[in-house]
Amino acid sequence: MIRLGCLGYGAWGRNLARVAASTPGATLVALAELDANKRAQAADRLPGTEIVARHEDLLERDDIDAVLIGTSAVTHTELALATIATGKHVFVEKPLALDVAGARSVVQAATAKDRVLQVGHLLRYHPAVELLLRVADEQLGSVRYVASQRLNFGSVRSDENVIFSLGPHDLSVMLALFRDAPLSVAAHGAAFVRPGVEDLAFVTLRFPGGGIGEIHLSWLDPHKVRRMTVVGERGMAVFDDMEPREKVRIYDQTVPVAAYATYGENLALRVGEIRIPSYPVTEPLSVEIAHFVSCVATGSSPRTGGEEGILVTEILCAANRSLREGGVPVSLETMA
Repeated sequence: MIRLGCLGYGAWGRNLARVAASTPGATLVALAELDANKRAQAADRLPGTEIVARHEDLLERDDIDAVLIGTSAVTHTELALATIATGKHVFVEKPLALDVAGARSVVQAATAKDRVLQVGHLLRYHPAVELLLRVADEQLGSVRYVASQRLNFGSVRSDENVIFSLGPHDLSVMLALFRDAPLSVAAHGAAFVRPGVEDLAFVTLRFPGGGIGEIHLSWLDPHKVRRMTVVGERGMAVFDDMEPREKVRIYDQTVPVAAYATYGENLALRVGEIRIPSYPVTEPLSVEIAHFVSCVATGSSPRTGGEEGILVTEILCAANRSLREGGVPVSLETMA
């Protein structure tokens, strides 16, 4: 039985605590939250879990094996380092850090202590995304481009812009689809609500071999959109998380690459059937936390471990630099 602690009972921390309390093979021993009202809510919803105010009171306990960090992004590096220093395994909600140095320091500390470090890139544990990755690998051929939209109205943050808040999910999936790090990152955006905190961004990633990733992120859209389109040399697929059940569609459609003799010669488009495969309906967060508990129990490496956390942070920081410099492409090599 893996004994868990949880830091934070805010918008996402309460989800981590809820799932941790019901994960097979684990028990939620204690939760730390500074806000008194939130502590009262946690005490009401988590019977049997000790609720404390200070994170130090939780980290000093000997009856906790691993800690879930669900606090604001600006605290992730400090709390992750403090957790690892006590010899505990750690799950850090995305993003791992707001700067590359912070991300590297957490990974180095976890490696030195031989502790499991998992980063909360939730989409990688979504059963429909797992299906999308299998489809891309087995049916679509070499990935040409990936376009994603992550839009909603509201939730404007003050401590991180829309790139750091929404970008990690799609970046993690894109890295799995392209199986490589991007060569460069460019971003355009605007801060309409809070000066200096971009609430709209368009991010372009160029990958080795010519592949392109495009991400549209916004807190100022009237519709909630969570969609990713994958175009490969042998077919296409779409993941739409707003669909209640049929979240993945596979399109037997391609545009053959060939030379044409004249300007007016038509492309021989191949338009085939559309398939909607089935997949197990399981809450992604339950899968993610169960994976963390299993890694702690067995010593296995997490699917979204520290190295991916560093790479995603490098991409986020490159996009942020490009945003500040008017959209000029930023080489990922300069972020290392």
